[in-house]
Order: sequence, then C-alpha cells, then structure tokens
Amino acid sequence: MLTGTLVSGLGLGSMYGLVALGFHITFAVSGTVNFAQGSAVALGAVLGYAFGVQLGWPMPLAITAALAGCALLGLAVERLLVRPFVVRGSDAWLLATVAGGIILDNVLLFTFGKEPRSLPSSLVSAPVQVLGAGIYPLQLVIPVVGIAAAVAIRAVFRGTELGRVLLAVAQNAEAARLMGIDVARTVACAFALSAVLAGAAGLLIAPLFSVSAEMGALFGIKAFAVAILGGIGSATGVVLAGLLYGLVEAGVTATLGSGATQIVVFSVIILALALRPNGLLGRAAVNKV
Repeated sequence: MLTGTLVSGLGLGSMYGLVALGFHITFAVSGTVNFAQGSAVALGAVLGYAFGVQLGWPMPLAITAALAGCALLGLAVERLLVRPFVVRGSDAWLLATVAGGIILDNVLLFTFGKEPRSLPSSLVSAPVQVLGAGIYPLQLVIPVVGIAAAVAIRAVFRGTELGRVLLAVAQNAEAARLMGIDVARTVACAFALSAVLAGAAGLLIAPLFSVSAEMGALFGIKAFAVAILGGIGSATGVVLAGLLYGLVEAGVTATLGSGATQIVVFSVIILALALRPNGLLGRAAVNKV
C-alpha cells in the first residue's frame, strides 16, 4: 500500500508541477498567468483521443498534433485575452482568461460529449510488481517525464537563444525591447509553451483515468495552488511543491478516503501559505525608495 501511494503521489505531483510550471513561465516573462490552463489539460487529452483513437493516427503523430493544438490555444489566449488588456494597463485579463477557459470547456463538452472515454496505452495494459505492489508502467514513467521536462525547461532557459530572450524579457522588458527583442512575440511564445506543458500533462494522465471534457477544471485549480505554494517566481519551488502536493493528496486519500482529500489538502495549503506567504522558495518583493 505504501509503495502504491508513493508512486501515485509522485505521478500526480509531477503532473501538477508540470502544469504549474506553465503558470511560472508566463508570470516570469509577462507578470500574467493563463487561468485557462486547466482547459489546456483537457484539450491535450481530447485532441490526443480524437487523433489517435477516432482518426486512427499513429500515437506519436497524434500526440504531436495534440500538443500543436495546445500551442495554438496558448497563442490565441495571449493575443485575444491577455494582450489587449495589458497594453491598456488593465487587469481584466484575469477574468478574460477565466471566461476563455469556460468557453473552451463548453466547446469541448459540446463536440466531444459528456461521457468519459478511455485512452488506450500499452503502459497501462498490465501492472508490474514493485516492492509487492501492482504498479502500471505509466505510473513509473510519469514522474520521470515530469522531472525531465522541468530539467529540460531549465536547460532551455540557460543554454538556448530562446531561453536567453525569455530571461531578458523576464528581467526587464523595456530594456529587452531597446535591445531589439520582440517582447510581444516572446510573451506569446511563453503562453504557447505554458499550454503545451498543460496539454502534455493531460495526455500523460488520460490513460490512467479517462478522457473527459471536464477533466481540466479541478486540475487547473490544483496546479495554480501548487504554483502559489512553491513561489510562482521560482521554477524549482513550483516543481518541489507539485511533488509534495501529490504525495500529501495520495496519502490523505489512502488513509482517510477520497471524501476528505480536498478538505485536508487545501487546509494544509492555507496553513503553509500562512507560515510562508511567498511560497516555499518564493521571495518577497523589494520596494525601492
């Protein structure tokens, strides 16, 4: 039981961290976040099912197309729901992205249907024994993919031209603009990458649970809680918070039952933020006088 709980917690935590990294990226680059991030989780899973199962495409191609669709969603959110308000100095993008997520959820519900469907995968066909517990191979793969994605993103930021551009805009957008960097395009790329991370999370968890038009709502809320808990400005803090959140959630579910999970976990989050208002690895803003 302990082994299964740990593996499940690490898997879920990795996915929460993956989606929360999207919040971190857009916040670091533009000071805004996409509250339709949970909808991107559902979009990735639904498109993967549509391309891979309904249209019969090879799964690698279906996954690539699904992630491309999520990237287009991220670009659309930034261009239509965020940029028009930011350029006018308005915070209305907060409500606009929430509304955009609701619209997308209902579009998926209308086109895909309400009934959950199974996304087949050879990684969930038969469990393997790990320390006496039956574990699906995908449950072992998910934490590896989640942590590898976090490491890859860090490497992109540190070692590529795109990463250096993103960091430049994050540190000082006006100075970056004076240096010839297209700030608007850079912010759009950050939103596209954010949505791709969410779509990847949706594709990874879908075979273990099911594909549903409504699967992203609670997932997005939890991921945003993870981002705040880790310190939304710290990528390392966000990933660490995701893993801790997943372990606590799995532990509470295993000991107290699923009915108590959200009550206990969100109570723990409130307590943690009361003790660490800036998150686990977040830093308080410095006011210059």
